[in-house]
Amino acid sequence: MDYRLFFLYNTRMLKIGSLHLPSNVLVAPLAGVSDSAYRLICREFGASFTFVEMINARALSHKNKITKKMLATDPKDKPIGVQLLGCEVPFIERAVGVLEKYDFDLLDFNAACPVKKVCGRGEGAALMKEPEKLREILISIASKWKKPLTIKIRSGWDESSKNAVEISRLAQDCGINAIFVHGRDRKQFYKGTVDYKIIADVKKSVAIPVIASGDIFSAQHAKKMFDETGCDGILVARGGLGNPWIFNEIDAYFKHGRLPAPPDTGQVIDTLLHHLDLSIAEHGEKNAVPIMRKFVGWYFKGRPFVRSLRQKINPAKTKKEFTEVIEALRNS
Repeated sequence: MDYRLFFLYNTRMLKIGSLHLPSNVLVAPLAGVSDSAYRLICREFGASFTFVEMINARALSHKNKITKKMLATDPKDKPIGVQLLGCEVPFIERAVGVLEKYDFDLLDFNAACPVKKVCGRGEGAALMKEPEKLREILISIASKWKKPLTIKIRSGWDESSKNAVEISRLAQDCGINAIFVHGRDRKQFYKGTVDYKIIADVKKSVAIPVIASGDIFSAQHAKKMFDETGCDGILVARGGLGNPWIFNEIDAYFKHGRLPAPPDTGQVIDTLLHHLDLSIAEHGEKNAVPIMRKFVGWYFKGRPFVRSLRQKINPAKTKKEFTEVIEALRNS
């Protein structure tokens, strides 16, 4: 057995403040994706920590019904975190007050979102350009939130301003318990290559755990992230879309040094339809079917029939119509 794999497996627990996690492989919050159904599917295949979708502080402070619905969790979906987005201290403080009434195990503050409209409001990754403003926000949150508190950042705003190390030290000084680092700058969005070196530099610069993110689409990618950065944990984001097997895959690779067999078409179909049932239980059939249509392309990514499958599934409006299209793949 590869000694590095053995070492990682036997040191894979992760401690963030007072929170002890059984695994250092976490599920990232994804806007428009990380509902209860998605999180429960990930847990069924080995994920041990999830996040609800990113929450806007202003919307939550105004008690927006849609935003509050996003905070609903299943008793089986524990431990669980919530990620907060904002840039205005009064609204952030009100939002934290609302979140204190829920049973979340961890609060993450987002200073990483690269979306244009988010950064245009001075939120997300835009805060990496304003370290003193970010400091004020973090000190305010830390004074009110009594459970583990983390921050999500990027390598920087652009190639010429990679300040993840400085921001990480600032965050640690403000009482943050762990750093989530995506190894790209804001200008890259999700294109180009992940900067492993800057994640490694962050790890060397702080005493708190560093959880790395970026292009973790397989167990081999996970191993590379650990090897190249020395990070304490990893955050699986797009790599989990239509691929909940990735969590068991990473676990098996680190435990045994070999990959499990990939799911066959029948297993993918069964999992997708189970995901559909969970989504219907959460959102109702009318809303769940459109939500699940986008997952079809992810579950069957790389298959030669995926384009024609999308065309067939897009008109589906009911569970029956959706299921008929998917079940037809069993004998194709």
